[in-house]
Amino acid sequence: MTQPLLKLEGVTAFYGKIQALRGVDLDVMRGEIVTLIGANGAGKSTLMMTICGSPHARDGRITYDGHDITQLPTHQIMHMGLAQSPEGRRIFGRMSVHENLLMGAQVVGMKNYEQTRELVFTLFPRLKERLAQRGGTLSGGEQQMLAIARALMSQPRLLLLDEPSLGLAPLVVRQIFGAIRQLNRETGLTVLLVEQNAYQALRLAHRGYVLVNGAITMAGPGAELLARPEIRAAYLEGAH
Repeated sequence: MTQPLLKLEGVTAFYGKIQALRGVDLDVMRGEIVTLIGANGAGKSTLMMTICGSPHARDGRITYDGHDITQLPTHQIMHMGLAQSPEGRRIFGRMSVHENLLMGAQVVGMKNYEQTRELVFTLFPRLKERLAQRGGTLSGGEQQMLAIARALMSQPRLLLLDEPSLGLAPLVVRQIFGAIRQLNRETGLTVLLVEQNAYQALRLAHRGYVLVNGAITMAGPGAELLARPEIRAAYLEGAH
């Protein structure tokens, strides 16, 4: 049986005395887009941060490509072929688009830099037009494109995307999700997507998980979850 690229088994995590994750089990197979949906405060971003080692899991096990990464420091995990585009974008506002992309490439140095940058420009042509512009002066949609592009510059095998559609206009959301789909289809990149826009996320994903109060309550193919009345009632009514 094929081993998952990423596997969480019984993962718990805390912020101080507050338990944010409660025995989470989750698999991401190579070449999949897997989405995690849930309400505000469900623990979605905490799960992403826990995978990256900040905070570390209190209990349970996280394996990536067969290696136990549960207690590894964040920088070591990032050098193993994971990249994160975090919630809130967190680009370097005073740096140009070009400098932001260079920062993303630091994990792998200049190896295949030009090739990777051309891939990024194919996905997000607007960034090529804004190359010398400071990141902080870009529109919200352009900043989100830059955040994803910066993560891609490290040439990851697993891309963690945290709320890429947050605060963006519907047209820009479609562009962002279209780029993720194209990236997955054409390069085989594996994607774990955390997203409040459950409709777009489940349409995009091969499989999905529902997180409620730090625990997985439902899992299945994206199209199947999209069709379930309880999912539609909780996350989709009026969303699209």
